[in-house]
Amino acid sequence: MPDAEATAAAAAALAAVARRGDVFCLYGDLGAGKTTFARGFLAALAVDEEIPSPTFNLVLAYDTALGTVWHFDLYRLAAPDEVIELGIEDAFAEGICLIEWPDRLGPWLPERRIEIHLSDTKDGSGRQLCLRAIGDASDPERWRHPW
Repeated sequence: MPDAEATAAAAAALAAVARRGDVFCLYGDLGAGKTTFARGFLAALAVDEEIPSPTFNLVLAYDTALGTVWHFDLYRLAAPDEVIELGIEDAFAEGICLIEWPDRLGPWLPERRIEIHLSDTKDGSGRQLCLRAIGDASDPERWRHPW
């Protein structure tokens, strides 16, 4: 992933195969492209409003043709159980979730998830994305794409 446009394009490709009930866990350091990924994903689903980082709100929801997409940023979460107050159970059951800092979910991290690991390349020339589908989300045909 050499730049933000490539990150957004990868997100758009995943949005094209997303289904209600999918949980996309976005891993990476600060500045790795997690919010850029979320913006590209939402833009691909025709969300035409401004897509801010939910850092201060912790969660923002967007209505799309696929259903509600919940964008969580758990960086400021003090304890895993706080996600209940954010409506995460409803989000898991009814929508599609994009979760930044999913390691803060603790026991709430779902067994069925798609992990997106974003990082800079070792030589610093760009960005790389690694997709890992876990549980019954791991159908290899679903995720086959010419990146």
